Amino acid sequence: MTTNTAARVVVIGGGLAGLSAAAYAARAGRRVTVLEKASELGGRAATHEKKGFSLNIGPHALYRGGEAERVLDELGVEMKGAPPPTNSGAYAIDGELLRALPTGPVSLLTSSLLPLIGKIEVARLLARLDKVDVTALGETSFEAFLTQKVRTPEARAVVRALIRLSTYSSDLTRLSADAAISQFQLGTTRGVIYLHDGWQTLVKGLAGVARAAGAEIVAGAKAVSVVREDGRVKAVRLADGAEIPADAVIIAASPSLASSLLPDVPVLAAWAAAAIPVTAACLDVALSRLPQPRNTFALGIDRPLYFSVHSASARLAPEGGAVVHVARYGALDDPRAGERELEEVLELLQPGAKNLVVERRFLPSITVAHDFPQASRGGARGRPGPAVPGAPGVFVAGDWVGHAGMLADASLASGRAAAQAATRREVNVLGEAGRKVLDARA
Repeated sequence: MTTNTAARVVVIGGGLAGLSAAAYAARAGRRVTVLEKASELGGRAATHEKKGFSLNIGPHALYRGGEAERVLDELGVEMKGAPPPTNSGAYAIDGELLRALPTGPVSLLTSSLLPLIGKIEVARLLARLDKVDVTALGETSFEAFLTQKVRTPEARAVVRALIRLSTYSSDLTRLSADAAISQFQLGTTRGVIYLHDGWQTLVKGLAGVARAAGAEIVAGAKAVSVVREDGRVKAVRLADGAEIPADAVIIAASPSLASSLLPDVPVLAAWAAAAIPVTAACLDVALSRLPQPRNTFALGIDRPLYFSVHSASARLAPEGGAVVHVARYGALDDPRAGERELEEVLELLQPGAKNLVVERRFLPSITVAHDFPQASRGGARGRPGPAVPGAPGVFVAGDWVGHAGMLADASLASGRAAAQAATRREVNVLGEAGRKVLDARA
């Protein structure tokens, strides 16, 4: 009988970050166990099938050319989808009016949204943003950057709407300019795609890669603490009292959960206290048909609103049907009033849609990201992890971790980085004999 002496890596969290970490660690020859507290994998990347419609949890877009695409390519996970239509049907919601949203030189010149000087300012700024060197802008908020570059209030409002779209953040007074501009550059150079059949396809793909490499994935397993002995990781304790042996632990969850698992590690408490979640209110709707097929996209100018018919490009609905996401960036003061506002936006873009609803889901507050790059912390370079100071063998991953990207890009990149850091550490813990075993399996 042979004994598997490879190091044991426990990943807490079965979302994009946790599954990517598990896939990389398992491919490196480690014995990997993924613990997901929910009954299904994916977290916010889950997709729910309703009467033939694929409903993501709020609007999701995959940025081409970013860290997420690189990780998925490395792991061999397919990304099937299509870009949103851009040639027509894009509007700006300005008060109660719909105006043409500037999406290019012609629509910018003809739009009634801006005065002439505002059009010139927007054109100049957008032309320059793709070439801006962001390395010196980590400690500058995007709002401060915008105030310095653009004088016209109407022009600032348009630029804010575009940055909200690319970052999902409405807190531009704290969002660092380096992260905001980098994300905008990513969107304008390569664009985004809406995924066929929803984001659950990525979840299934990542889980399949991890399992094929030998990882065990356990749903319905809630971790309550990381057990350490003599300063080293020993196990992960579950809610039922069971313990999963571990040589390294990757916490792919929120900073508050990471802190609760290791309450004696001060840096985790500090990270949790400093985090500012990015939230949104979302109305996800499946329609039997689309009343106005040309009206596929809109952004709020005076309010942080978003509207998009994702099924206009992605395969998400039965023949003739439509999947529409309406959202408001940021927290709601009054959920009922917020729900009415989103319903009104739906009717403004798609008159009569309320009579064609097949499925409907209102989410008053979803966590889009557990934190964002803050100017006060130095922007993207100031984000924590993956290693946890004061807790050898413990690593973190998620959309709030690491220097690379935002949103799903940060999740997947940090999952890879955490796995690489965890597997490098094991050589030091296990010594020369352990290193030979690991190298033989890798």
